[in-house]
Amino acid sequence: MIANPIPATFMRGGTSKGIFLHRSALPEDRSQWNGIFLGIMGSPDPVHGRQLNGMGGGISSLSKICVVGPPSPDKLADGVHVEYTFVQVGIRDASIDYSGNCGNLSSMIGVYALDEGICKASSDTVRDGRATIRSFNTNTQKIIDTTFPVSDQGVADLDVPEATVAGVPGKASEIILDFVKPGGARTGRLLPTGSPSDTIDIPGLANGVRVSCVDATNPTIFVRQSDLEKALPVNEYYNQSPAAEQTVSPILESLRQTCAVRMGLDPTAQAQPKIALLAPPAGAADVDQGVDIAIRALSMGVLHKAVPMTVGLCLGVAAKIPGTIAWDIVHPTRTGGKSDELTRIRHPGGYVDVGAEFDGDGSVLSAKVVRTGRRLMRGVVWW
Repeated sequence: MIANPIPATFMRGGTSKGIFLHRSALPEDRSQWNGIFLGIMGSPDPVHGRQLNGMGGGISSLSKICVVGPPSPDKLADGVHVEYTFVQVGIRDASIDYSGNCGNLSSMIGVYALDEGICKASSDTVRDGRATIRSFNTNTQKIIDTTFPVSDQGVADLDVPEATVAGVPGKASEIILDFVKPGGARTGRLLPTGSPSDTIDIPGLANGVRVSCVDATNPTIFVRQSDLEKALPVNEYYNQSPAAEQTVSPILESLRQTCAVRMGLDPTAQAQPKIALLAPPAGAADVDQGVDIAIRALSMGVLHKAVPMTVGLCLGVAAKIPGTIAWDIVHPTRTGGKSDELTRIRHPGGYVDVGAEFDGDGSVLSAKVVRTGRRLMRGVVWW
């Protein structure tokens, strides 16, 4: 019989919150997982969309689960300390999506692994008071390193006032999130369509629209905001006008699904690929802040209140690929052109700096960003 309740930890990572479960607490038969996850989050909630019967918060960034456990022998031999599977849980429906990863919650995998004894802080993982824990994400088959302060007892210290994250009050310990070789996370190719940009014909958009389909950390479709403004009330949509939402949302979803097919992905999967609108810096404030590019991203069909971190990282990579929409916006304003230069992104919650490193053949070696996190609760959760 499956335990109800089951042991769980509730944590914030970046601008997301989620339930962390030890893999051993779940049944071996993964066909039984979906019902447990829906019960934990309080889904489906088709009428109200608030998930009041569970731990979810009615928006995609609060309807997430990470299943964490020790690595397989092969991964352990490769230097991996912990494996995890990310789960995006539907809110109004009963969808369970395993197709992508969450950058924000990924920042807390190492912390959870130490807390649960899945791995230990040792001379192999700790240097100068900071631990680096290497994780393997089963969704994308990619390696992610997290580096954060630890106490003399080897426990993650999340309360050092080192860093801030837009959208989160106060300072906390700096967690460096490093996606190792993130290109082709879902499709196997950094540019899944074979081109840095494509023109897509969509009903309701005359003459088509130019997009960049990039797969780094998670597959994302980028479109220039000004290209949509020629035919759609984009600003009203940003201001949540019901009439504008009825006009714009179906077209963006049609565009997302059409591009998903071109990328070789399932167009019916809501979580992947994501779609985001890009714009150049605008106004004195952007100049003062050193903004390179602005973004409005959608998650599960809804405008995100910040930027999903995997989308931000993907944008940082795209900004360094000649011919992408992001390159066209960012490159003309750059003066140094150094390969390690960060890209400053403005999103609805504030600003974030992301970095991407390439090797000589154009492969992405690494994508990095700073996050913070916090333990919120440890106990049991009913499903």
